Amino acid sequence: MVTITVDYSTCEGCGTCEALCPDVFKLEGEKAVVLKEEGSDACNLEEVVQNCPTESIKVEGMDIKFERKAPF
Repeated sequence: MVTITVDYSTCEGCGTCEALCPDVFKLEGEKAVVLKEEGSDACNLEEVVQNCPTESIKVEGMDIKFERKAPF
């Protein structure tokens, strides 16, 4: 089982997570919120983590090889 969290102190609300995984993330105001802490089979959480420009998304319980994808 995985647990997804967003660090609101560093999240800039760019919307990348919502674009890549709308079943799990949504922008509310200027921050991303997690809709499903357990994730979804419909998206690739590793891709979401790797593309967050502020490294604000954490996924516990899943081995994610971190490779910075975002050009920031």
